Amino acid sequence: MSRGQLRVYLGAAPGVGKTYAMLAEGQRRRVRGEDVVVALLEAHGRRLTAAMAEGLEVVPRRSMSHRGAAFTEMDLDAVLARRPQVALVDELAHTNVPGSRNGKRWQDVDELLDAGINVITTLNIQHLESISDVAKQVTGVEQHETLPDEIARRADQIELVDMTPEALRRRMVHGNVYPPDRIEAALTHYFRPGNLTALRELALLWLADRVEEGLQRYRAEHGIAGPWETRERIVVAIAGEKEDELVIRRAARIAARTPGSDLLAVHVYSDDGLTGQARPLDRQRALVASLGGSFQRLPGDDVAGALLRFAYAENATQIVLGTSRRGRLLTLLAGKSIPTRLARQAEHIDVHLVSRNGASRREPALAWLLTALRSRRGRAARATAEAAALTRLAATVLRGHGDPPALLEEIREMFGLAAVSLLERRPDDAGPYTVASAGAGPPEGPGADVEVPVSETFTLAGRGHPLGPDDMRVLSACAIQLVAGLTCRRQDAQDAHAAQHEADLRSRTALLAATAQNAREQLAAAQAALAGLADDGLAATPDERAALVAAARRAVDRVGRLVTDISDLSRLHAGALETYLRPVDLDDVIAAALEDLGPGGHHVTVSTPEDLPDVIADAEFLTRILTSLLADALHRSPADVPTVLTAAALARQVEIRIADPGGAPQPDDTTASLALRLARDLTEAMGDTLRFMESPDGGRTVIITLPAAALRPPQVAAREFAARALGRT
Repeated sequence: MSRGQLRVYLGAAPGVGKTYAMLAEGQRRRVRGEDVVVALLEAHGRRLTAAMAEGLEVVPRRSMSHRGAAFTEMDLDAVLARRPQVALVDELAHTNVPGSRNGKRWQDVDELLDAGINVITTLNIQHLESISDVAKQVTGVEQHETLPDEIARRADQIELVDMTPEALRRRMVHGNVYPPDRIEAALTHYFRPGNLTALRELALLWLADRVEEGLQRYRAEHGIAGPWETRERIVVAIAGEKEDELVIRRAARIAARTPGSDLLAVHVYSDDGLTGQARPLDRQRALVASLGGSFQRLPGDDVAGALLRFAYAENATQIVLGTSRRGRLLTLLAGKSIPTRLARQAEHIDVHLVSRNGASRREPALAWLLTALRSRRGRAARATAEAAALTRLAATVLRGHGDPPALLEEIREMFGLAAVSLLERRPDDAGPYTVASAGAGPPEGPGADVEVPVSETFTLAGRGHPLGPDDMRVLSACAIQLVAGLTCRRQDAQDAHAAQHEADLRSRTALLAATAQNAREQLAAAQAALAGLADDGLAATPDERAALVAAARRAVDRVGRLVTDISDLSRLHAGALETYLRPVDLDDVIAAALEDLGPGGHHVTVSTPEDLPDVIADAEFLTRILTSLLADALHRSPADVPTVLTAAALARQVEIRIADPGGAPQPDDTTASLALRLARDLTEAMGDTLRFMESPDGGRTVIITLPAAALRPPQVAAREFAARALGRT
């Protein structure tokens, strides 16, 4: 019996959707005909995650007791006895309750794999043993449950589930990760943008190493010796001379032009036990480390051969080295120089020659003159570039289009820094907050290579090489421009938010006042009808008494709807009215809405195609929306002209149209206004759109646009819609 295959969904941080992705893959395989079971699922109360599990067989958990408390764990024996083709097992790094057959869940998974069962599982990057200590330094949270890296590396497939820090924080704000009472604490501690960025980078780097291992293994198995330019790897040769620092910086600039490239510094020394160049090498090693590269020393008498062997082993794409002190003409005539040999034998690897000290061999006066000219020309060019950069920054800020990350990227490139961050100190003294950043590994606090205090609140921090006084002066001016633009943007956003809030408040106040007045009128009508019924002296016919009863019931029903709508509108604005998105049959929803309309539903003409796909929506919400809109359309239409409801599939969406001709007398119906407001807000709560089209003759068409589940499995459609909705919020 062959061993089962292991697929791991690796999460860059909690809440990015790895469990959802695991369930979606399980649904895809189930639809494909494979026997899939949920061996263990940790939904953590997340609605979309629970919805994705619907339709999958769940193996019941095993109940256990430890120190008087009840726990549940995966029932390994039950899963083995069930023998599915695929088992979904959440949280691979979990530690089992004492008394379980295995101490770790990954050991349970190992038994499933030995039994020939394919396993799909989840894992967060901070639970890997090699990452846990770094994750603790970043987040301040110690991981008590860890997984040996070797277990994850043995997986047949590893897929990274990633999300930008901004999108993940939006998910949290909307309650899609943690309950409301935990959101604020999480956002200000573990889920700070800097923490999430660092965890994301750790996940990408760890996965890149695994991809690199697979690539090297493939090349070795197939005897591929030449380099594959999957990414730039720049090897810089270090001779142990002071001037090599120029060569290192030149190689670093070449590497910086291609994001994701590697800088590998190599010093080849004679294997005779002598280390006479220790001090220059220490400085050069420190410089390479500050530029984000690695440094290695290789023994060998044949420098060119050792460099080539190292370059081929590392799949290098470029080699950078300095010219010899002997002079170019002599070395080229000899034909035995290191650059000459590298150029002849490197084949697909580019070789760059950088001059170390070309000016030192000229006459002193000429050298001084050329140096002075270059210096003045360099200062002029730099001043021109700096002026242009400052002008560009100022113009961008004044236009109101200054995006902080884009401006920081311009600053980073202008000063040749590896990364820059704009840090803001918060009032609670909980440490600096990263407003925006550019480059890899941006600083997140004090101790950066470059620090420019802009105010008591803001600091511009950079990582890379130190800057001179002139550069620091210009950088300070750029930082002031950046903070000024950010302050203006924030003020504009606050003003716009305040104006919108004030408008919403006025609208809501007016709506509630009108609603209260309407409720009083309806209650008065009900009281009058009831008083008429209670008047023994009133000689009313049975028909007249029935009319009074109907009027009272109608008034009470309207008041009841007003109270319900106000309650739901308040809960919706408070975030307490939850949506349950799933594929629903639109014909069923329309039928339910017509039934809710009662006799009025007979005056609605419905036209939907037979092949209309399901839509992704909350069925209860959508029913209320259609009921409210149809009721309003019926009120607006003459009794002899029906309201028309049509639906059609457009690409990957379904468009619902409710058209009324208008023309009926329109009383001041606050109930209808409140219902329309609730319908609009309910539609927006589902992430969909509702808009009105007025016609010159008084008619109106309401258009609702919903995502279509099409002909795909419902769970897959829900997953795609949820991804779009989360990216849109």
